[in-house]
Amino acid sequence: MIHPLKVTSTLADETRYQIYEYMLQEKKPFTVQDIADQFKIHPNVARLHLTKLSEINVITADFVKSGKGGRPGRVYKANEEGIVLSFPKRDESQLLKWSLQLIDKLGPSALETAQEISYQDGFEYISKKLQTEQKIKQIIGFDEKVNILTQAAAMIGYVPEIVETSTGKIIKFSVYNCPFNNQLSTNNNIVCKLHESYLRGQVDALFSQNEFVQFKNMVSDCDFCQYSINVPDTVKI
Repeated sequence: MIHPLKVTSTLADETRYQIYEYMLQEKKPFTVQDIADQFKIHPNVARLHLTKLSEINVITADFVKSGKGGRPGRVYKANEEGIVLSFPKRDESQLLKWSLQLIDKLGPSALETAQEISYQDGFEYISKKLQTEQKIKQIIGFDEKVNILTQAAAMIGYVPEIVETSTGKIIKFSVYNCPFNNQLSTNNNIVCKLHESYLRGQVDALFSQNEFVQFKNMVSDCDFCQYSINVPDTVKI
């Protein structure tokens, strides 16, 4: 097992973390030159960052034949399983597994209760963040609210896109790095509903009026999950 301090020290470098985040979002293999060009750094520096990331297993490094003869080239790709840190080591994934199985056995009423809990958790998280930063929802602007929502979901891999419409603005959030990816194979319906209600709680804590819709889902063979948040009258948000 890789020591948590090695992981945190590796990702503490800002450029290295940005490279990892970029690779997570793109979900495709990259060469050293690809990364060097994207971040405008020397290939030797790009190689060093990629080597460090591969050492903590957040990306993989494989050799691929070019088809032109010669030595195979090395390509790097983000590990979709992500990484879990624990001080000390705990096995909370087992507890999550039991909880999901319990909800499944108890049926729809248990799922509805779990959704209410996850919604409230998301709502309270944003509310406490606003209180800590001494910000009032009715006063701060649209861009600042989007920034707060983005910061809250930074470790989940959100990428926001703002679309202007005739009636307001639409926030499109793409989730490339699902925090519950390991549970999707067996309890995908429950996991997705709980995750969605948690995100819905965060959105409602910032935007009193909104229309929250999920239109892409990893479970349905999509490369990522995507949510559309329609904020109709941004003057009164």
